[in-house]
Amino acid sequence: MQDSNHNHSHDHIAPIPCNIITGFLGVGKTTAIVHLLKQKPESERWAVLVNEFGEIGIDGALLEGLNSDKNAIFIKELPGGCMCCTNGLPMQMALNQLISRANPDRLLIEPTGLGHPVEVLETLSNEFNRKVIDIQQTITLVDARKLDDTRYTTHETFLQQLHIADRIVANKSDLYDANNKQTLKTFLFEQGLGLTPIEYSAFAEFKPEWLVGETAFGKSQAEACDNDHDHDHDHDHDHDHDHDHQHDSNPNPSKSAINKAENSGEGFKSVGWTIPPSDEFDLVKLQTFLGSLNVERMKAVFITNQGVCGFNLADNELSLFELGEAYESRIEIICDDVDATWEESLVACLVS
Repeated sequence: MQDSNHNHSHDHIAPIPCNIITGFLGVGKTTAIVHLLKQKPESERWAVLVNEFGEIGIDGALLEGLNSDKNAIFIKELPGGCMCCTNGLPMQMALNQLISRANPDRLLIEPTGLGHPVEVLETLSNEFNRKVIDIQQTITLVDARKLDDTRYTTHETFLQQLHIADRIVANKSDLYDANNKQTLKTFLFEQGLGLTPIEYSAFAEFKPEWLVGETAFGKSQAEACDNDHDHDHDHDHDHDHDHDHQHDSNPNPSKSAINKAENSGEGFKSVGWTIPPSDEFDLVKLQTFLGSLNVERMKAVFITNQGVCGFNLADNELSLFELGEAYESRIEIICDDVDATWEESLVACLVS
């Protein structure tokens, strides 16, 4: 880790060590970052930039309890699709703001599970950023049980995530059967990645030492970026955004309007809602509704009649955990097709 005794002025003598932690939908990236933050050396300041596919950012709310000057942890969220779109401008602005505010000893970047990590790396490797950021080990989480699903194994983003990895962490390994580890090794070998180190993790438990060391993405790629004409690639991954349309979908006029936002790209759709803090949810009804969803991914933070709760749905398993506070309720669903009845069902979970 970087020497933490340096003076925390806004002029770093050395570039900030930076890691990309990537992986496909629901593989445990945010949980891994939580584990890492809990192991942060007390004397260091760490910053996290989280990008989400959906328009309604959830990860920032889930990490909010760790985010404070007191903890020397600083989190910034960038919702609404791949952070490398529009030539990386949203990411560059968010990075500049985060570094200026946090002046960190280490920077962690979590791209959306549907984002293109090569282009994120290219943005981080440009001439300006190389003076500020030292790109270290890129870690890709993978669930080896998914390797029999062609929606993963033929998905360009999934393959890209593996190819840019300096280290692959096979997460949820406690759920693997006898063949999963060998299937992963064989698949990586077929991809020409037989030499990429593999670690196994049951609950996205990360060792901080995995972060340290120069990325293989390296200087040759950075030089190629510099030589590329104007850095102006037109990415072939488009996102369609439909957000900020506010409507009172609740028949009870005393309830505030619910905000809905949608996005689509990379073969998936997302829909999300924010609900003001004055609206309280019935926890039992909410669990029943969320547990009935048959979707790729769901994350949520709800203010309920039994406190503030976080929800996570991956692999058709719903988990619930207590949170300290939330400034509003919010939910994000990633799916193949949006069900028009979901909003009505959500409203039905409100405490009348």
